[in-house]
Amino acid sequence: MTAGLGVMSPTDTKRIGTIDRPQTHDPRNQAPMITPMREPVGSATQDVTIIGASDSRQNRTREMQLIPEALARAHMHDRLREAEEGRQAVRMVAARRMQRRAERASLRARRALAMAVMQ
Repeated sequence: MTAGLGVMSPTDTKRIGTIDRPQTHDPRNQAPMITPMREPVGSATQDVTIIGASDSRQNRTREMQLIPEALARAHMHDRLREAEEGRQAVRMVAARRMQRRAERASLRARRALAMAVMQ
């Protein structure tokens, strides 16, 4: 089983993949890590699972998926604001045009009144 200096011989073990060159890069298809039986219990550090890590990853994924929607909503808000500003500008131009027209009509009426009084 061991060849020489306590090292496993390559012929006895199956070489499925190494850490640097795994057989597959998909973590779901990789073989689980198995602790050797020779190692005494409690000698290595225990597996640490961070509670909520997968939830935060899931939240990040959900937020990433919602970014285009938020971006589209912001663009739509900007377009609506620009359209409202454009409508307001058109109303302002129309109001000024009507004001000038009313001033000209007022001047014509004054002139007509002055002509009527003078004769």
